[in-house]
Amino acid sequence: MRAHHMSMRTSDIHRAIAFYETLGFAVQERFTTGYTLACWMMGTAGRLELIEIPQPKPAPDAFGDEHYVGYYHLSFDLTEDLEGRSLEDWLNAWRKTLLEKSLPFCVLLLPQIQTIGELTYRVTFAADPDGLPLEFLHRIDSVAE
Repeated sequence: MRAHHMSMRTSDIHRAIAFYETLGFAVQERFTTGYTLACWMMGTAGRLELIEIPQPKPAPDAFGDEHYVGYYHLSFDLTEDLEGRSLEDWLNAWRKTLLEKSLPFCVLLLPQIQTIGELTYRVTFAADPDGLPLEFLHRIDSVAE
């Protein structure tokens, strides 16, 4: 078994498409579901489904509410994509790209070191245009070395 897609609801599908394009996703298929717009986007991280929600309510604060239960975040491994750049350099370049496209940029957690098992990462969290958390990881070494 393998994952088919990740699905996210958005208040503005056109803004969400533009945002996720900056992360390397491209629209693969546009369609409607019920009476609303939707699309599949493909990227190296897999397939992302965006569904526009008419009259949206604010999303729960999955990042800031320590008692929240449910889906938490999407996580992207940038280790092979940074090509000698630091996570901070990547984050600054992405910020510039978003601002040039008049898209929101919100860092939820500044880059920091985190050890997970035997691997050590630089980790940062940002929010998408609807406030949903996105994690970006850059493997820097392993504890066992």
